Amino acid sequence: MTDSSRRSILAAAAVLPAALAGLAAAQTTTGSTGARRATGRTAVVTGSSRGIGAATARRLARDGYAVTVNYLTSRALAEQVARDIEAAGGKAIVVQADVADPARVAAMFDATERAFGGVDVVVNNAGIMNVGPFAAMTDAAFDRMMATNIKGSFNVLREAAKRTRDGGRIISLSSSIIRQVPPAAGAYAATKAAQELFTKALARELAGRNISVNAVAPGAVDTQLLRQHGEAALHGIPEQTPLGRLGQPEDIAGVIAGLCSGESAWINGQNIFANGGMS
Repeated sequence: MTDSSRRSILAAAAVLPAALAGLAAAQTTTGSTGARRATGRTAVVTGSSRGIGAATARRLARDGYAVTVNYLTSRALAEQVARDIEAAGGKAIVVQADVADPARVAAMFDATERAFGGVDVVVNNAGIMNVGPFAAMTDAAFDRMMATNIKGSFNVLREAAKRTRDGGRIISLSSSIIRQVPPAAGAYAATKAAQELFTKALARELAGRNISVNAVAPGAVDTQLLRQHGEAALHGIPEQTPLGRLGQPEDIAGVIAGLCSGESAWINGQNIFANGGMS
């Protein structure tokens, strides 16, 4: 071995520890949100004044995301979510927008970009549940649900497709009801089945940008959305669930946060069922 070769090897060996340290630092910054804070990254969570949306906004903020808290009518609740985030050291803005209105959705993304510089995660959560037999469902109830759950979801996903930065995450809320479709839930189940189809299509459309697009399909979760139908809507659910309880909003927020992590980057175009084993 020549002196020149020996000097080259020694120089490379001297640089290696620093290179490895730099790699470790990079992994700390870009790895799992469960293991680090997502400093400088932003999440838009629609319908996040209560329930699963509120729990998700708080969870993503805890993981380091600056969060846009969206609401339709419950400004006081949305502001409380933002205060909770800020009290814990996070950043949040509150934006009113009816997702059924494409101009308001675009304005919500504009506000996020002005406040935080861009969008990295979109949680397409806003939705309503109107149930009833086909023969009894009114046009008004049907049309409003389609406007929010189908058109509204499309509006959010359209903006997400244009605005989410490369390497980001787009997550929609489906429902485990699409596996069961109990009586009187046909129209609602159809709107949630659409989320699975939107997810598969958008994942393919965004190929090449390293953006994963998935859906989460909760089972029965103890939220106002479920309880608005009365205690009868909860009857027998814990007994039918292998884990023996209703889901909590935090259960679903944890699944969503997991899909935002670096370790979940290979999950794409999927609908993840989170229902305690009920279906």
